[in-house]
Amino acid sequence: MRRSVLSLLAATAALSLGFAAPTRAAAEDAVVIPAPAMDASPASGIQTAVVAGGCFWGVQGVFQHTAGVVNAVSGYAGGTKATADYQTVSTGRTGHAESVEIKFDPKKISYGKILQIYFSVAHDPTQLNRQGPDTGTQYRSAIFTTSDEQKKVAEAYIAQLNSAKVFSKPIVTKVGALEAFYPAEAYHQDYLTLHPNQPYIAFNDIPKVENLKKLFADNYIEKPTLVSASKATN
Repeated sequence: MRRSVLSLLAATAALSLGFAAPTRAAAEDAVVIPAPAMDASPASGIQTAVVAGGCFWGVQGVFQHTAGVVNAVSGYAGGTKATADYQTVSTGRTGHAESVEIKFDPKKISYGKILQIYFSVAHDPTQLNRQGPDTGTQYRSAIFTTSDEQKKVAEAYIAQLNSAKVFSKPIVTKVGALEAFYPAEAYHQDYLTLHPNQPYIAFNDIPKVENLKKLFADNYIEKPTLVSASKATN
């Protein structure tokens, strides 16, 4: 659905173009889930989490409205540098998943809380190689861990949620070590904030931010932490 429009966007940089409205009846619903029984140990300094859950616009938007996140960048993980561009990733044959690199302050938000938000409101972890209207391995649910501790926390949390049967179907999220993260093209960054009224964003992604505000009020911030603002301060 997004590929033909974004081909034109990349060629013309005409970011105001719209999308045909999706044919689905409703956006994905959030699921109330328990916090992880196991979490990462307290740490100092900025930490990194990388997750994939369908179109990176919505996932980035959710974490840009999450307190304790100092930057959330849309990009690609799971493949090589040579294929880390939107047109090639969109073939579904690169090994890449549309992903979001989350830099966070562990004194303000834990890795476990990031995963709770990820599983609850950022995407549906029971959909295999798809998310909502988007299909293909590039839209898979995946957690790319940056340490053995992250791997243990993520795997334990998935087991916990499956055991509790909080979802109607088993979680299909894959957990694996992050080999590299490649930021996406500039026109993908801050997309939800820049295009809130675009039909795709309004239908599929704005509800995720609204669910974050409703279900994780203590972790929600009204003003998003944007990539453009981060670049301006560096």
